[in-house]
Amino acid sequence: MKLGTAIAEIMRREGIEILCGYPVNHLIEHAAKAEIRPVMVRQERVGVHMADAISRVTSGRTIGAFCMQHGPGAENAMGGVAQCFGESVPVLVLPMGYQRRLAHIEPNFNSSEAMKPFAKSSEPIILAAEVANIFRRAFTKLKNGRGGPVIVEIPSDMWNEEVPEPLNYTPVLRTRYGADPVHVREAAALLTGAKRPVIYAGQGVHYAQAWPQLKRLAERLAIPVTTSLGGKSSFPETHPLSLGSGGLAVPRAVPKFLGEADVIFGIGCSFTETSFGIAMPKGKTIIHSTLDPNHLNKDVEAKIGLVGDAGLVLDALLEEISKTVTADRDASAVAAEIAASHKEWLAKWMPKLTSNDAPLSPYRVLWDLQHTVDIDNTIITHDAGSPRDQLSPFWKAVTPLSYLGWGKTTQLGYGLGLAMGAKLAKPDKLCINVWGDAAIGFTGMDFETAVRERIPIMSILLNNFSMAIELKVMPISTEKYRSTDISGDYAAMARAFGGYGERVTKPEDIIPAIKRGIQKTREGVPVLLEFITSKETEVSRPGT
Repeated sequence: MKLGTAIAEIMRREGIEILCGYPVNHLIEHAAKAEIRPVMVRQERVGVHMADAISRVTSGRTIGAFCMQHGPGAENAMGGVAQCFGESVPVLVLPMGYQRRLAHIEPNFNSSEAMKPFAKSSEPIILAAEVANIFRRAFTKLKNGRGGPVIVEIPSDMWNEEVPEPLNYTPVLRTRYGADPVHVREAAALLTGAKRPVIYAGQGVHYAQAWPQLKRLAERLAIPVTTSLGGKSSFPETHPLSLGSGGLAVPRAVPKFLGEADVIFGIGCSFTETSFGIAMPKGKTIIHSTLDPNHLNKDVEAKIGLVGDAGLVLDALLEEISKTVTADRDASAVAAEIAASHKEWLAKWMPKLTSNDAPLSPYRVLWDLQHTVDIDNTIITHDAGSPRDQLSPFWKAVTPLSYLGWGKTTQLGYGLGLAMGAKLAKPDKLCINVWGDAAIGFTGMDFETAVRERIPIMSILLNNFSMAIELKVMPISTEKYRSTDISGDYAAMARAFGGYGERVTKPEDIIPAIKRGIQKTREGVPVLLEFITSKETEVSRPGT
């Protein structure tokens, strides 16, 4: 059995059905022979983003995979790999490598070495006979513990080498581990005795599929819940105990309740300090439950650490709490307080959310979008910058994994690949990415991939012909040289690629355009709706 055949067979046994990639990588042909669908992109980073989404929307039960050529292809993919690392997403990355005799000679790009600092593991194939062992290690890393990209580099001089038959490979095990019972008891006592507790849920809840337990804990102790952007949709945001999610932009209730909390329980989160996440207030008692012990006390000092799978931790906590709290606590007072905060906050923003101005308010576009789509059947993601900040505080995610949030690293152009990967993994969902005219400049060419590969996503483009978020930091260069000006007719671009493109300039046309776009996706056609918007720079920051 040739090496490529063996690798494809291992991938097939591990449940991989789609291989995103770009030639030349001979694995593409071997995968196709093994009934693994190759999806070719226009730029490598986007392919990694697609694989990233496949892993995300399946809670890592299906591993996204990407392959690319050696040298420039691997170099181009590095941004996507770094994004996976920053967001702790398990993705199998399979670069070709230079011939073994040249692999360590400058200036040849050695993927397994270059990507090691931002990968969970990185290993080249040196001997064909070791392929089963190498992939056993790789998939064990992918399916266990905190997620991250795993690199297996395939030297270009190895494709004709033979792997011993029969292929000795069975799918690797998945394990879960839970917290120390002593610490569980301590955490349960703290939570039950707290006067103003708050739960902060991260994406570990998604990977553990611990959504029911999170809801039960919140209801049992009447605890308000907020989430990271990665954890958004882990708790229904229409629930009376939901504070909403937090990134750079937040609903007013999030910093209010965190600031007044005596105990903050972080579940399935890293508490990573980032400008694009919630800043944890000082002087609080922190209970930190994380899958990775390296995240304890990394950025936030914890009083109690609960290391383990979010589901197992929540199960243990609920069991311990049930010994002293046998019925749901009355949540009416805290729910009323949350509702009042939301009402006051929304009243401030409603003029923007319902604005009839032209150019359009981006807030109006996203408000109308939310009230037009079937939320339960939609997966939405954002791009970096303004689209993230204008969407995340106001979009009420209800169904788990219906919102692909991110923010530890914020590469422009990420959202398109996420939407396409989500659609590949969940073809019955309406998959939307919201981006701006800056982000489309990075990855817009891959809208053609959506057309060619029959991936009917809906792209919502907010076009203000400017890098509006940069206006405050680039006033002189803007005035003297128009350095923040950008332009394009992106609806025309979408049509040129064979998709459906429509430009919208009037507020009364927003909802009809969205409805036409939804219908086109149902017909199997990728859609780009271009909304001509104002240069909006105000976001819902803490204290506003």
